[in-house]
Amino acid sequence: MFRKLPAVAVAVLSLTATGEALAAGYASRTLKVGSTGSDVKKLQRYLDRVGYDTVADGQFGPATRGSVAAFERAEERRANGRASRSEQRLVRARAGAAQAEPESEPAGEEAYLDSDGMAVAPESAPDEVRAIIEAGNEIATKPYKYGGGHGRWKDSGYDCSGSVSYVLHAAGLLRRPLASGGFERWGERGRGSWITVRANAGHAYLIVAGLRFDTSARKRTGNRWSERMRSARGFTGRHPEGL
Repeated sequence: MFRKLPAVAVAVLSLTATGEALAAGYASRTLKVGSTGSDVKKLQRYLDRVGYDTVADGQFGPATRGSVAAFERAEERRANGRASRSEQRLVRARAGAAQAEPESEPAGEEAYLDSDGMAVAPESAPDEVRAIIEAGNEIATKPYKYGGGHGRWKDSGYDCSGSVSYVLHAAGLLRRPLASGGFERWGERGRGSWITVRANAGHAYLIVAGLRFDTSARKRTGNRWSERMRSARGFTGRHPEGL
């Protein structure tokens, strides 16, 4: 006969399970929606470092599932959004490589950041570069918003590809917003002399006149601009013709 456990016993079991989750070692279990703990937070940090915008809160929710699925697609694995132990180790390896392999310097003359963290175009910059920098300054401090910039150009916030789409549109280089994966086929192959879009299935960012325009930069600079490059590993490079 089934006997119902006392409420105290249920509470003790629940606390024990929670403690085990918090103490779980990295890559010691499969992580999925509903998982919590320090290993989830590490996974989120590694995903973010590789280029998949992810908040490291230790809670494996739909957003983290989306980042994992995007990583799986980029690595040509089954994209089920569940981080297996082997995939967690792979994310960690990719994050380590990203930290060790910075983006090479751009070929064109470089812009710089002023005291407010906004970009200033070099005097020799083409009109398109000036337009990108001006548009980037307009939205540099707007918050990250999933899907932002895809339904309308003027939005309350922008995601990674929405940000890149906005500034390229302002320069007359893009008619409609593209998702990150769409930028893998945009423009010409390789790195440009002034403008380079780096994209994979889960993230997109822009290098213009030596500055990085990237939603992930907001975590360190307070806005989307950064003078610090990041690894191009795992990203496709594309550029507009002639730039």
